[in-house]
Amino acid sequence: MVTCACGNTFTTGSTKQKITVEVCSKCHPFYTGEARFIDIKGRVDSFKKKQQFAKQYKTTSKNKKQKKEEKEERKVKTLKELLSES
Repeated sequence: MVTCACGNTFTTGSTKQKITVEVCSKCHPFYTGEARFIDIKGRVDSFKKKQQFAKQYKTTSKNKKQKKEEKEERKVKTLKELLSES
């Protein structure tokens, strides 16, 4: 017997006595035609945290790149580099 989180139950040809699922054909938005928000164990919250971390990382990586470029500009050039630029 398969039991869904929405309360729907149905039988299958499985060897297990009890199976629990989170979404079935009675409550899945594809089959019902309605848009429903399903949040299981804070997946949306963890995704938002990852987005915030990515934004912070992006700004810090830009700063690191700028600092590295400035450092390379201040670096004393060798005679070979000076001649190759001309």
